[in-house]
Amino acid sequence: MDVTKITPDFEDERGAIADILRQETIDYVTVITSKKGALRGNHVHKETVQYVYVMEGKLKALSQMPGEAVSTAVLGKGDLIINVPHEGHAFEALEDTTFLVLTKGPRGGENYEDDTFRLDTPLQDPDQNSGA
Repeated sequence: MDVTKITPDFEDERGAIADILRQETIDYVTVITSKKGALRGNHVHKETVQYVYVMEGKLKALSQMPGEAVSTAVLGKGDLIINVPHEGHAFEALEDTTFLVLTKGPRGGENYEDDTFRLDTPLQDPDQNSGA
């Protein structure tokens, strides 16, 4: 899982402008709020690409491509990750968090569940399973 820190493209005394995505077609833009401790995801999409951008707060992101180990990252304000088709993904709010999900594909609006396939076994942080 790659985490990109989004930085301003332009900044002056009025504030800053930052492009989250460049030259991407997006079908849905969703704002999600999660209270500390909330778990989201634990599913895959067969066709949908999701860009997850943290606006405020902190999330632990877990992802797993078929046949690979689970990877984790802690995302904070200004971080962006991409969940691609067939990538299992889940999020845990480490504090109250607001994030955007920019979606390319069929998952959104009234079709929200059409490309969502729940994982039989929820993703687990490998560091929490090591007994450390």
